[in-house]
Amino acid sequence: MRLLFAEDDRSLCKAMKTILEHAGYAVDIVHNGQDALDYAAGYNYDGIILDWMMPAPDGLEVLRQLRGRGISVPCLMLTARDAVEDRVSGLDAGADDYLPKPFASSELLARIRAMLRRKEDFRQDAMNFANVTLDRQSMVIACGEKNAKLNNKAFQLMEMLMEHPGRVYSVDQIMERVWGWDAEAEMNALWVTISNLRKVLNEIGAGLQIRATRGVGYSLEETA
Repeated sequence: MRLLFAEDDRSLCKAMKTILEHAGYAVDIVHNGQDALDYAAGYNYDGIILDWMMPAPDGLEVLRQLRGRGISVPCLMLTARDAVEDRVSGLDAGADDYLPKPFASSELLARIRAMLRRKEDFRQDAMNFANVTLDRQSMVIACGEKNAKLNNKAFQLMEMLMEHPGRVYSVDQIMERVWGWDAEAEMNALWVTISNLRKVLNEIGAGLQIRATRGVGYSLEETA
């Protein structure tokens, strides 16, 4: 799942990006309201975390504009404001939840999980295809009694492929989803991740293969 984290405190962003990626999310970071609007309008995020006091425009105005454009992606507001009227303003503008600063990272993760569970297209914690199960909470892929813990990028790629088995994803689509718009990852990062995933599938005896379609992209298929 991909999140947009909009916050002008760069040190907080750096820390939270590490925490969120460790929890299995792909994260895009922006530091002002205009970039938040541009990113949210240009990519189908699973959730957005907005700081209220961002510059140009602030998080509340960003949220109002997103809702005005019909963008209904779940949003969590972060703010040092703790007055009841401020919380009401954020919720009335379309926020799904509200978390005062300072906050514990464990609470932020719990609120993100709850926010994503409330989506209309609720996604189960476990994904299944053929004889394979992918646990979104633990990032463990299993087949029968055998299982393996995936690293962050391998998990995100496997999750993407398992969402629509048989669908061919272009390299650009994969790079954008897994590594993000601003990532400096090179193509060999994708090839290494696919190679490692193929080894894992073989080791656990999965009846699946990651198929390469020359000049098109990659898909997840059942083995014959």
